[in-house]
Amino acid sequence: MQVNDHETADPRDVEDLALLEEAARRAGDIALTFFGGDPKTWFKGNKSPVSEADMEVDGYLAEVLRLARPEYGWLSEESADTADRLGRDRVFIVDPIDGTRAFLAGGDEWTVSLSVVERGRPVVGVLFCPVREEMFLAARGGGARLNGEPIRGTGTTGISGASLSGPHSVVANQEVLASGFERTRNIRSLAYRLALVASGRVDVAVARAGPSDWDLAAADLLVQEAGGKLTDFAGNALTYNRETTRHPALIAAPVQLITAARANISRIIG
Repeated sequence: MQVNDHETADPRDVEDLALLEEAARRAGDIALTFFGGDPKTWFKGNKSPVSEADMEVDGYLAEVLRLARPEYGWLSEESADTADRLGRDRVFIVDPIDGTRAFLAGGDEWTVSLSVVERGRPVVGVLFCPVREEMFLAARGGGARLNGEPIRGTGTTGISGASLSGPHSVVANQEVLASGFERTRNIRSLAYRLALVASGRVDVAVARAGPSDWDLAAADLLVQEAGGKLTDFAGNALTYNRETTRHPALIAAPVQLITAARANISRIIG
């Protein structure tokens, strides 16, 4: 993939994008060997499911990416976290399967989410949806692409008629619907939900408090490079690779729509 037309593109971003794209495709192939079967499954302390598929993909990614960039830090949903990453200039932030519940239920929206974060912000993001055969790519300053084609958020400027994806408690709220939003179904991969905003298929996406770095970093860059923003409900951009990986409630939308959308939904989700 050609990142952009500028000679000033950071060569590391170009190289890391190629590395993550190849790794995501292989990770997707591994996950598909378990998909539709009956993989061993258990629950973590927060009662979210994890399967042998998650662990197999995580093991592959850790081996390939850490071998390729031993100087980078590492943060993955399925790996033991250490403070080592906090002192690294660049860090891999990985979700082997984002949307494990969808994966286990035979849904098609689960993804492999890979990113490189530098000084708290994503600089490379790759999101692969194997069942839908969709590869989202972004590098800082280079725009966002889906299967090689540039993508942008919608040009919607007002709440009336704007499509909204998020938890049922938000999208089905009568006050939200009365304001003019059009409800869409919830996407069980938060990363993919945000990618729908980047690709212009959904105007606004929201998440309740609690998502982690690995759910967000790759999709955050996609949204940004597609002309949108991902913020908390105070309007703040997100910072990654902190001691805590959790984030508050969030909203993503095109830049011209996000202020109005945030103000409207904050009464419900804030």
